[in-house]
Formats: sequence, structure tokens, C-alpha cells
Amino acid sequence: MSDLRYMFFLGCTIPYRVLSYEISARKVFAKLGIELVEMSDFNCCGLPVDPASHEMMIALAARNLCLAEQQELDIITLCTGCAVTLRKVNKVLKEDKELRNRINEYLKEVDMEFKGTVETKHFIHAFKEDLGFDKIKESIKKPLAGLKVAEHCGCHLLRPTTVTGWDDPEDPAVLKGLIELTGADCLDYMDEPECCGYTIIAIDDKVAMQLTREKLQHVKMAGAQALITVCPSCHLMYDMQQARIERFFNEKFELPVLHFPQLLGLAMGFRPDELALKDLRVNPSKILEAIKTT
Repeated sequence: MSDLRYMFFLGCTIPYRVLSYEISARKVFAKLGIELVEMSDFNCCGLPVDPASHEMMIALAARNLCLAEQQELDIITLCTGCAVTLRKVNKVLKEDKELRNRINEYLKEVDMEFKGTVETKHFIHAFKEDLGFDKIKESIKKPLAGLKVAEHCGCHLLRPTTVTGWDDPEDPAVLKGLIELTGADCLDYMDEPECCGYTIIAIDDKVAMQLTREKLQHVKMAGAQALITVCPSCHLMYDMQQARIERFFNEKFELPVLHFPQLLGLAMGFRPDELALKDLRVNPSKILEAIKTT
């Protein structure tokens, strides 16, 4: 049995739209000795329904937490939105007895009861607190020396700090440190903590694209050869929407966008096809060639 076991919460977006994230993460987790227990009966984390019904959001998240409680396992996620939602609901239900009792009345209908006995962590958080940098460093077989990249934490990985609190959202250090373990240089750039635009794309498509465009401009200006993400929604904006943004603004970026597990997997010695790099919309062949020649 592995030293670290978690209930694996995939969420709604990744299995259907960002499968490359799941594929690469499973490869890397297995190599690091992390055992994933499938949450086969999970539902949405609740985040998308919050504007319509805050209490329904809490009930949905609570049901997922109950599934993990039944297995006596903490939850690990790949999605920053799922992570912060489950953490927030877990926290508020532990602190608010009246709300907890009300939610448990709903859960009683499906033979469940929230008890507050597990925690939820995004995998970057788990890498820092549970796995440790030394364990990751030991797994590096092909350091990516000479590769220059930039990171994008996104809005939900580190905000709000009352729910996360394990890194500084205005000057994040954990993801940068993990990237540098691969041998790659992680560059700073202008307006690094800014949103990717995904949260407003359904409200104002043009504003969302402008936010994404500006981030891509700043990353390119810094000299990065690739952008590294840890959120499926952010990845969709920078990778899937990049060609559309190039057409709309008549501006070329051609900036590969990799999931962090893909970058780490390359440094571990996995082949690009094992990490589903072929599924990326922006062709990563230039950085793969750069890695070969270093």
C-alpha cells in the first residue's frame, strides 16, 4: 500500500474537456507513490450552482465530503475551483452548527450525514504539505535545464486565504518552487496574479478574451517558452482559446500551455505520448525539441 492515499475527486470539467490533465496526473502520482481511490459516485462540487442557490451548493459539496468520510480518506483534486469549494464548505459546516444540522436533514434523504472528519487539498497543496519537495526532487531523472517557463496559479488555488492559507496569492512561491525542481527556470512576469478570464466568458466574451490576451502577451514578453497551469478552466482559456484569440486580435502567440503534471512527468522521464502532450491545442514540439538538445 502507498504511503499516501486519497479519495480522488475529478470534478465535471476534466474528464470531458481536459483529459490530458487527468492522464498526466495519474502517471505522475503513481510514480510518486500516491494511491488514488476512485470516488465513483461523486457529483458536481457545487460551485456552478452557487449563484442560483447557495444552500444547494453547500449540500452538493457536503455529499462529496460524506463519500470521502465513508472511506476515511482525505480528498485530493486537480481542479482549483473544486478544491476551494469543498474546503470552504467543509470549514463552514464544521463551524456553523445550525447550518450543519439543516444540511444534514437534506443528506438524511440519501442516508448520509456530514461529520467533518476529512480534509480536501488541491494536489499542489498536498505536494507541499504531505509529499514534500525532497520526494519530488528524488523522482527527477531528466532535468529540464535551459527551459524557460511561466506559471499561472489562477484565482481559486490560493484564494480566499481564509480557506486556503498555505501560500501568498499575490506572490506565490509553492508552484514556482515545484517547477524549479524539474530543472526549468520559472520566470516572473507583469500582472502575474491576474485572472485568466474564464469566470466572465459567459457574461462578456470580449472582455474575457482581452484578459487572456494580456496574460499571454506578458508571458511572451518575459521570455517564457511555455505557460504552466494547475487549473482546467485556466488551461482551456490559454490553450484551447489561444487560436481564437490570435484570430480575433490578429496577433500570434504560439505559446504552448502545459499542465504541471506534464512538465513534471517530462522531467521524471515519461515520454510525451504517455503524458498526452499530443492532446494540447497549441503544438508543444518546439519545447520538446529544446528539451532534447539540452
